[in-house]
Amino acid sequence: METKITGKIIVVGDNIDTDQIYPGRFLALTDPKEIGSHCLCGVREDIAPNFPEGGMVVAGRNFGCGSSREHAPIALLNMGAKAVLADSFARIFFRNAVNLGLVPVICKGISGKVTDGQTLTLDLTAGTVTVQETGEVLPCEPLGDQALKILEAGGIKPLMRARFGKKD
Repeated sequence: METKITGKIIVVGDNIDTDQIYPGRFLALTDPKEIGSHCLCGVREDIAPNFPEGGMVVAGRNFGCGSSREHAPIALLNMGAKAVLADSFARIFFRNAVNLGLVPVICKGISGKVTDGQTLTLDLTAGTVTVQETGEVLPCEPLGDQALKILEAGGIKPLMRARFGKKD
């Protein structure tokens, strides 16, 4: 896992729930590319088709609230998101994101300081986000050591496979 992630962003609002991230009507899909193509269509239909490769999602408060649906972080990953930065996360979404290898970072106030299309650099080691267009540096809450280990491995399953020497 990269400790510095740079990418263009899309900004969504507060209380984006898992059904907005990945609507239930698509739960039967299994093709990763198709799953990613429906990501955030509950917010706006044009997000996934126009999402910048390797980009990041910036959200307001309580991102990922609702069900404990693992499809939400899976859809974000398959849309091409490298990270989600939010004012706050629903607890279960945050944990699911880490376990599936999607970087979730709490950066209080970020949603009011950036706009769609800007480029951010997230520095996980320093605990900062830099807005490339303005040079503004915003503080973020650090991820814990265990979360970083899981993310570095690409998720909880790859970490456990490596730890116990198992193949798929």
